[in-house]
Amino acid sequence: MSKAAEIDIAAVSKVYGNTTAVHAISLKIPSGTYCCLLGPSGCGKTSTLRMIAGHESVSSGDVRLGNAVVTDLPPAKRGTAMMFQSYALFPHLDLVDNVAFSLKMKGVEKEERRRKAMDMLKLMQLEPYATRRPAQLSGGQQQRVALARALITNPEALLLDEPLSALDPFLKIRMRAELKKLQTSLGITFVHVTHSQEEAMALADLIVVMNEGRIEQAAHPRVVFEAPATAFVARFMGDHNVLSGRIVERTENGLFIEVSGGGRFFAKGQAPVEDETADIAIRTDHVRLGAAPATGLGFDGIISNLEYLGAKVKLTITTAFTDEFTAVLTDAAFFAAPVKVGEVVTLSWDDTDSIVLGRIGH
Repeated sequence: MSKAAEIDIAAVSKVYGNTTAVHAISLKIPSGTYCCLLGPSGCGKTSTLRMIAGHESVSSGDVRLGNAVVTDLPPAKRGTAMMFQSYALFPHLDLVDNVAFSLKMKGVEKEERRRKAMDMLKLMQLEPYATRRPAQLSGGQQQRVALARALITNPEALLLDEPLSALDPFLKIRMRAELKKLQTSLGITFVHVTHSQEEAMALADLIVVMNEGRIEQAAHPRVVFEAPATAFVARFMGDHNVLSGRIVERTENGLFIEVSGGGRFFAKGQAPVEDETADIAIRTDHVRLGAAPATGLGFDGIISNLEYLGAKVKLTITTAFTDEFTAVLTDAAFFAAPVKVGEVVTLSWDDTDSIVLGRIGH
């Protein structure tokens, strides 16, 4: 296999007419990394992937692969391979010819390209199906054929556009494990576009959360989960409650905000001196029921919804200042002292579970 390449995106923008899809983003993806570009539809993640691949021109900025600037190179000269969402397999060709197609285009001898294609099918555990056509395969097998076809060119980076979106939930989880195993064994850089937080958390060494053409945070999954950089990341990852309010007091290790509708809350960290408002995040799975809160670390509210999720129970609490405060309890904690919709409850948390969020542009 060829060596993995570092990918360096330097102030890259993509403009379509009057619309800027990607706003001067800069990102370094270390070689051999499994990177997930994560965000809602229309956030610029697929445009970014296609600019790395060369399927989309760069409006301004540069894309480097290893030591080479590839901004103006055609896809075939970049050392990347792209796996498309639709797999785009040729229905009239058997698996060997599907996988060997790019080598045929490069003028590789028939015997050699078939040998290489068989090696790739062996790697994907598809050797027994070599003479079948794509329509005779399951979704997961078709996906492995598409992977084999992308990898036969010995790319330094494999680019995957929502590769698991067409699969059913059980197969998704199986294929996730296979992708991770494949990336680890090949050691090449994978860049994978997804809108699934769970998928990104399960696969990535580096999660890049995008929103409206900008990067909100690029970090290891644990950092994104435990210390979201902005209110958008905290909400999108779904594991923090976000409260916004006026800064009323600054202390040595944090600040207090006052939210409209009443309520004064403490969070660790600082906001720029010129800021009058701040966003704070509170871990949903660290909220407790019943204990009297310390100053700024809790409130009373009414339970508006309960969801039993097996190992945990998700509670939605309504107050004068928010409709959607979430507490996630273990099933043991919930059933030790169960509550019902409509009940008034006291919520509390520790100061370590409440953090001040940053804002894009600071």
